[in-house]
Amino acid sequence: MNRKEEVSTPKRTKEIIQRYGFSFKKSLGQNFLIDQNILSKIVGAADLDSSKGALEIGPGIGALTEKLADAAGRVVAVEIDQRLLPILGDVLEPYPHVKVVHGDVLKIDLKALFQEEFKDVSRVSVVANLPYYVTTPILMKLLEERLPLENIVVMIQKEVAERMAASPGGKEYGSLSIAVQYFSEPELVCTVPHTVFIPQPNVDSAVIRLKVRQERPVEVADEAFFFEVVQASFSQRRKTISNNLKSRFFAKDDRTELERLLGLAGIEPVRRAETLSIEEFARLSNVLFEAGLRS
Repeated sequence: MNRKEEVSTPKRTKEIIQRYGFSFKKSLGQNFLIDQNILSKIVGAADLDSSKGALEIGPGIGALTEKLADAAGRVVAVEIDQRLLPILGDVLEPYPHVKVVHGDVLKIDLKALFQEEFKDVSRVSVVANLPYYVTTPILMKLLEERLPLENIVVMIQKEVAERMAASPGGKEYGSLSIAVQYFSEPELVCTVPHTVFIPQPNVDSAVIRLKVRQERPVEVADEAFFFEVVQASFSQRRKTISNNLKSRFFAKDDRTELERLLGLAGIEPVRRAETLSIEEFARLSNVLFEAGLRS
């Protein structure tokens, strides 16, 4: 295949699908992007150069992979669908510094993969068009495993991207916002209409960049407990934080103790979780943890 024949056009995408007799699997959330401008924005947001590496999740037929290959010194693409491997083999044949790994990114030992595949690059970013149905599990795995990442630049469902980047006080702000912002600094790059995919999804997408934090924005006594408190606080959004925490951590007759601890944390019992900043959640979880609270 001629190196100049880019995959990321409607004509080339349709030709490849027809040539290989490829059929889309709805269960894998397969939607191929056919807009070169959007692909360029995704790659640009990752701030790559020849000294850096890129991990792509779900390369499909290689439209984004080609552009990553031109921008990075090393590219590893993890693809779960075995039917796409021969297509990727042909499309990516001109790029010796690109490797395709067959597997499920949620089951792969990513730390071992990084040590083996990216040992000769200075920094690594994840760059991907993620299937909607596994967006959150994949992103949380990438963040929680504390991989040596610089950026995570992904195209995901627009509503989910907005929740990740949301500030306190709005309806988009929730436990996902806090989890993502604990590990990274999110920034919305652009929105992507559903019309630039084959096949077209039912909703619009957005590109979001997560700049991975080297240091956490708050100090927590116990990280797992911090996230447990956050989840409990948002369990019923219309309820006050006092009522949500009481249901999870306190017996029926312990409201006085709960309100005392909320006071120590400087939080009014009548507030709702969506009004609390990540700093306030950290302070609250530390107070509850030090008081010996467990669910």
